[in-house]
This record gives sequence, structure tokens and C-alpha cells, in this order.
Amino acid sequence: MKTLILTLFISLIFLPVISQVENTETLRYNEARLGVLNIVGGSFHLGYERALGNRTSVALHAGYKGKEGLLKLSGLDTDQFKTGDLTYSGARIIPEFRYYLNERESGMLTGFYFGGYFTFVSYNSDFEGDYINEDGTFAFEYDVKLRTNSFGLMVGYKLAISERFSLDFLIAGPGAGSYRVTLDEVIPAPDEFWIDLNEELEAYSILDLIGSDFNFSAQDRKESLILPAFRYGITLGYSF
Repeated sequence: MKTLILTLFISLIFLPVISQVENTETLRYNEARLGVLNIVGGSFHLGYERALGNRTSVALHAGYKGKEGLLKLSGLDTDQFKTGDLTYSGARIIPEFRYYLNERESGMLTGFYFGGYFTFVSYNSDFEGDYINEDGTFAFEYDVKLRTNSFGLMVGYKLAISERFSLDFLIAGPGAGSYRVTLDEVIPAPDEFWIDLNEELEAYSILDLIGSDFNFSAQDRKESLILPAFRYGITLGYSF
């Protein structure tokens, strides 16, 4: 009888501990990711998320974009400027913090979430073509450097499609950022080029939405702008 009571007493002490260990083992704190939509734009995007608890996590995304891809910016085709499509390449790094509305009991973090992010971007591009005025046609070429630091908020939903795999839908990520553009001279253009270029950029289809004034010149080929930022995407995740 004493042996039975002792056995039951030991079981009552250690069963919760054993149960907790088993549940802890089912929780997976790490997730590796691959961007799905980024491939269309010619980008290779990898990510890593680390759960801090049953609702919160931190993540780090890194990507590289080559000049190839289906998405391109149309070049200038006006009476004064003739250029090809604008392509760019470079890298971006995005750290983020997430809070999930559903508290997990096992497995990975899933469901609706919101959080904040920072984005650090370094892109390079070639800007070349012909400039035409009353004095004739002038070939020009400049190496363009774009550096961006931005921050914002985000909301999304992570859907578990199996025990370890998930699809993460970043629904919206509005924000704002500082954009710094530098044009390094390869083949110089006449001084009048800069006056006409500033006017063309202000009327350019995408930049026209911003309503910013551009002040490039032969002496100062740098420009800094505060512009809106936005993130969206779909990533495939594997938890472990």
C-alpha cells in the first residue's frame, strides 16, 4: 500500500513536467522562407523567422535582384529624350517584428499578425540614351545609385498547409522612406540636359504621383526625397 501511494505521489509530481517537455518538443521556433512573388520580378528572396513566444517573433529577410525579370520600368521616349527600359539590380535587407493574434499551442506561429519593419536597399542602374535639343543629338550615360532606408507597419496572414510548411501572405505594408539618388558621370551631357531632365522626371508616369521637385545639375548630381513605401508578398515557409 505504501508503495502504491509513493508511486502515485511521484507520478503526480513528474507527469506535468513530462507533459510540458512533450509539448515543448512540438513547438517549432524556427522558420526558413523563400519568396514566391519575388521570382517574377527577377529577385531571389530568403527569410528567417524566430519565435520569441506563443504570439511574438522577429524575422530577417534578405534578397538580391538581377536586371532580368518580367517587371521593368519603361524608359523615356519624348522629343528630347530617347532611352531604353530602366533596369536595376542590387540587394535589400528587411528586419521585422510580428505579433500574432492567435496564441499557438503547438507547431508554428500561424494566423493573422501585425507588426513593424525596416527596409535597407542598395540598387544600381544604368541611365543612357540620347538627348536632343536645337544644337543636335548628344549621347549620354550615367551610373545610377539608389539607397533607401524606410520603415512601416504591416498586416498579414500565415496559413499552415502541412505540419511544417506554410504560406505567408503579407497583405499590406504601408510606410515611408528616405531615398537618395546619385548619378555618376560616364558620358557627360550638355548643361541644358539637366534642366530638361528635371522637367521630364516630374512628368514621368510613376514619379508624377509623388509631386516632388527634382534639382539635378551638372554640379550636383545627387537628390534626396522622402517618399511613401509599401510592401506586399507571398512566401513559402518551412518550420523546424
